[in-house]
Amino acid sequence: MVRALIVSKVDYCNSVHDRLQSVLNAAARLVFSARRNDHITPLLQDLHWLCIPECVKFRLYVLVYQCLHGTAPSYLADDLQLTSTVGTRRQLRSADSPTLVVRSTRRSTLGNRAFPVAAARAWNSLLPAVRDAPSLLSFRSRLKKCLFELTLNNEQPPASC
Repeated sequence: MVRALIVSKVDYCNSVHDRLQSVLNAAARLVFSARRNDHITPLLQDLHWLCIPECVKFRLYVLVYQCLHGTAPSYLADDLQLTSTVGTRRQLRSADSPTLVVRSTRRSTLGNRAFPVAAARAWNSLLPAVRDAPSLLSFRSRLKKCLFELTLNNEQPPASC
């Protein structure tokens, strides 16, 4: 039942991402009056537009920032927990850093996609310079710059952001 109701929707979302990316590419070509066979990456770089997967990651990072700063819905913020608030972890060096507790999951396919798990892993992978931004505006700016640089280098965000 779960496979029929949920996994099929995940596959559907992947096709939606491809379609959204093609719309974004078409918009970039329209802006620059480029031909369909012209390479799209330089156009997206000139516009400072992130690709759709990076846009999704960007939204997740921003939502986590809002959760940690009290501007997101409480039903989301309540699922995230700083390592410094866990009693058994207060003696660890990681308790001083603003990282989140990553919950263990039984199923890697569905459990790792749950908001508390995906959000904690994403947040913990950010560079402190991005994570410690004083305001949402500066956080968004630093994050977009970081994701944009990774897109240029064809790297994965958790490794360098």
